[in-house]
Amino acid sequence: MRGAWIVTGGLHRGIGRHVGVAVRDHQTASTGGTKVVAMGMAPWGVVWNRDTLTNAKGSFPARYPWRGNSEDGVQFPLDYNYSAFFLVDDGTHGRLGGENRFRLRFESYVAQQKTGVGGTGIDIPVLLLLIDGDEKMLKQIENATQAQLPCLLVAGSGGAADCLAEILEDTLAPGRGGSRQGEARDRIKRFFPKGDPEVLQAQVERIMTRKELLTVYSSEDGPEEFETIVLKALVKACGSSEASAYLDELRLAVAWNRVDIAQSELFRGDIEWRSVHLEASLMDALLNDRPEFVRLLISHGLSVGHFLTPTRLTQLYSAAPSSSLIRSLLDQVSHGAGTKSPVLKSSAEPRPPDVGQVLRMLLGEMCAPRYSAGGAEDPHQGEGCRESVGLLSDRAPSDLMLDAILGQAPWSDLLLWALLLNRAQMALYFWEMGSNAVASALGACLLLRVLARLESEAEEAARRKDLAAKFEGLGVDLFGECYRSSEERAARLLVRRCPLWGDATCLQLAMQADARAFFAQDGVQSLLTQKWWGEVDSATPTWALLLAFFCPPLIYTDLITFRKSEEESMQKDLAFGTDRGVNGEGPVGLAESPEKTAVRVLGRPPRRGCCGGCPPRLRRWPQFWGAPVTAFMGNVVSYLLFLLVFARVLLLDFRPEAPGALELLLYFWVFTLLCEEFRQGLGGGWGSLTTRGAGPGPQQAPLRRRLSLYLADTWNQCDLVALTCFLLGVGCRISKTRSSGIHLKYLLLPRLGCVMLTPGLYDLGRTLLCLDFMVFTLRLLHIFTVNKQLGPKIVIVNKMMKDVFFFLFFLGVWLVAYGVATEGLLRPRDRDLPNILRRVFYRPYLQIFGQIPQEDMDVALMEQVNCSSEQGFWARPPGAQAGSCVSLYANWLVVLLLIIFLLVANILLLNLLIAMFSHTFSKVQGNSDLYWKAQRYSLIREFHSRPALAPPLIIISHVRLLIRQLRRRRSRLPPSPVFEHFRVYLSKEAERRLLTWESVQKENFLLARARDKRESDSECLKRMSQKVDTALKQLRQIREYEQRLKGLEQEVQHCSRVLGWVADSLSRSALLPPGGPPPPALSGPKD
Repeated sequence: MRGAWIVTGGLHRGIGRHVGVAVRDHQTASTGGTKVVAMGMAPWGVVWNRDTLTNAKGSFPARYPWRGNSEDGVQFPLDYNYSAFFLVDDGTHGRLGGENRFRLRFESYVAQQKTGVGGTGIDIPVLLLLIDGDEKMLKQIENATQAQLPCLLVAGSGGAADCLAEILEDTLAPGRGGSRQGEARDRIKRFFPKGDPEVLQAQVERIMTRKELLTVYSSEDGPEEFETIVLKALVKACGSSEASAYLDELRLAVAWNRVDIAQSELFRGDIEWRSVHLEASLMDALLNDRPEFVRLLISHGLSVGHFLTPTRLTQLYSAAPSSSLIRSLLDQVSHGAGTKSPVLKSSAEPRPPDVGQVLRMLLGEMCAPRYSAGGAEDPHQGEGCRESVGLLSDRAPSDLMLDAILGQAPWSDLLLWALLLNRAQMALYFWEMGSNAVASALGACLLLRVLARLESEAEEAARRKDLAAKFEGLGVDLFGECYRSSEERAARLLVRRCPLWGDATCLQLAMQADARAFFAQDGVQSLLTQKWWGEVDSATPTWALLLAFFCPPLIYTDLITFRKSEEESMQKDLAFGTDRGVNGEGPVGLAESPEKTAVRVLGRPPRRGCCGGCPPRLRRWPQFWGAPVTAFMGNVVSYLLFLLVFARVLLLDFRPEAPGALELLLYFWVFTLLCEEFRQGLGGGWGSLTTRGAGPGPQQAPLRRRLSLYLADTWNQCDLVALTCFLLGVGCRISKTRSSGIHLKYLLLPRLGCVMLTPGLYDLGRTLLCLDFMVFTLRLLHIFTVNKQLGPKIVIVNKMMKDVFFFLFFLGVWLVAYGVATEGLLRPRDRDLPNILRRVFYRPYLQIFGQIPQEDMDVALMEQVNCSSEQGFWARPPGAQAGSCVSLYANWLVVLLLIIFLLVANILLLNLLIAMFSHTFSKVQGNSDLYWKAQRYSLIREFHSRPALAPPLIIISHVRLLIRQLRRRRSRLPPSPVFEHFRVYLSKEAERRLLTWESVQKENFLLARARDKRESDSECLKRMSQKVDTALKQLRQIREYEQRLKGLEQEVQHCSRVLGWVADSLSRSALLPPGGPPPPALSGPKD
């Protein structure tokens, strides 16, 4: 109980001395926070050496010499472990209890105060703790009960505490009336033999009239149950059925995190709670991270939509510690240079628009437009999460807008708050209560992993990573439950846009969050396979596709099978509202709002006017060429032909003369590749998102964002390097070709002081193109990732490349150390820098692979050569042809260094590299399937967005796309969603049904998980432990009943003996008639 004030007599005697020692030890062991304060309240007349405390001018602080206990037994010293004292002068000397009246008034006054500043918070709970005590304490307890102050009796401490505890137990015992005055009088005489029994009994009876204020704490309860007993005592003191009377006790239970007491004492059904009564307690539970209390309060009717307001949301974010990551991000946004609002710069509390900017900074386009306030628009509006931050007042129109926004998705807002503040249990509960469960789990995983990368503290980063793994597991398990329920709805759930996460789909969120386990599920792979094959049946063999690719008329034969007939395809179009085409152009009729369409799939829409009324056989042509697998096959064949042409040009046709026909074809081929990369760059690559604008239909992201998304892909960077290198090589080659016909100008221009290209540019261009051919060839690895056997191996090779980098660092350090040392020992007089560098770096590298020139290192094997004298060597002019000498000094050290170098490099470092490769292989091999399936999604999505024609014929599709885009701009139509893939727009009714179905599956999933948790070994052991505790408690009660029965048996036996003696005496006396039968003897119970 941190922050408690303990008020005792403050004297160095009895309980006061032990309390002082306990408080001193607690303060010594405390590591921060609010500490316990001990206050003394003693009568002035019993303070030993009190004259030292009197000073006409005042003593601040007062100096009190303390020398231990006094010897007279009337005056006592103040205990030095107390923080403050109230010394009450009632005019008496040497009499205890003179401070009782002041203490009662003081306690009553404190009980009416609030815990917060300025009258806020809850009423300060006041509790009287009675330990032992003489007969004078009964009067104090009586006054406290009259003032409605709860009292806690420590049973077993003796004195007044035991007396009241026993009388209270008899009063509350079933079948035992409260009028057993005789027993109460006997107990009073036993505990207070010197007191007046009549007066004390009257005091006890008045105390028992308010027995609801009394609570007993015994040693059997244990020290861990003390807080429980204290809180129950405060709750019992209310004694009302109105919920408002228990608000302070509820908030106190929240502060102490005793949800068990709240359930058993405050929510047992006799108190009528309303939502408005629970809001303050819910705020305390959120701020103090009490997830169990949040569950309890919400389960009893609290409305979260009514509770969460902009003011409360601001208070929640203001509770973030000053050293936390979210606080630094909010301060960076609020006080950054990009913030135009002076209110935000000067405000110490983060506002909801600040949180929206932080989310946009962390998630980019995965962030929905949240907490927008009226005012000037943000300069970055449109880049994913659009914000409008203006001047904010307490209840400005912007706050009214925020009220409407918060009312739409309060669970999502609380989930984001819990994630940003790293409240794990809170976040999990808010996810359970919210909608969009799969998307929210993946979005939470993404946000947590982004925050973990920014977190500076290792422990906090580890906690965020663990929580991200939990959310990833929830998303995986929940989607598995959905897939088992309905494959069609689960597939629609994957490609449905989620407005709460920037219109992103579950697949996009999983890719950004690196949730590889999500892609490994059967439901996701089934969708990817369906998208990969398009309308072509996935059972079609590869050789049949190749034959149809090279011989298109075979498409109309039974060699190629398709998934659905014309009627089923038409039914699908009516159900989903899809438009599919060949070249990736947008669907027809984009002016129609997505809300008016049942479902609209964006990606590879066909041209309806082309084959809208064609027979089923003629429909096979667009269906075959529109399948991503066909586009992939065409690109593979085209790329292999491109590499073949490139190799032939480099090896046979690349001559200094003018380019030939095959070389010109190569240039045009690369030009079409450059056009395709330009198209992907404008579209942001395959990972680009669109934002919701004011106009109809989806709006494209800004150009800068699209370019950044395009450059984020490693293979796109590889393509740019290859194309740039090719352009440089071609530029050098063209420069040489042009300069070959102007030899005269080449000879005259240097005399005029002009700059002219050097004649070696042809060789430079050839060198660049040869290197560029290697880059283009390595690009084949990306194409092979679709293969189930080669894809995982490429992942392993990629991981091993990182190991090679670290190995080269160790090898380079050792190689430089050995190379410089041996070169300095062998040729100290050599000044030829190129040769020196070759022998320092290149020779040790060759020695690793066994090429050891012993004749250049071992003196015994060297040939006799003529070396210049030392004087002639140093006098030799630069450029002389004299050979450098090899030093004969310490040649044995050179041989020794060679042995050590080979030992370390060939045995230690190479085995280290093998061990690193083995570790990486064993670690990645088990998860390579996960890596491959995630890369498979990337590849399928890329070819799903590409036109069906492969380079160089792809230029036809590019021209068509350009013409269509120009027509759209001239007609002022919304931009074509050519860059959107694997994405559907549902109508409000269809989205409502899908979310309802997802919520049902989430409830089934949570119930199944709770059932599995109950059936787990740990829960079984926990329940068994509770049953054992209950059985032990019942056994203790049985023992008490047995003791009572034994006492009753002894009393009955004693009464029977007395009655027998009385009957025997009467029979011997003359009072009874002679010969009369004696009364029946009372026999005790038989053993």
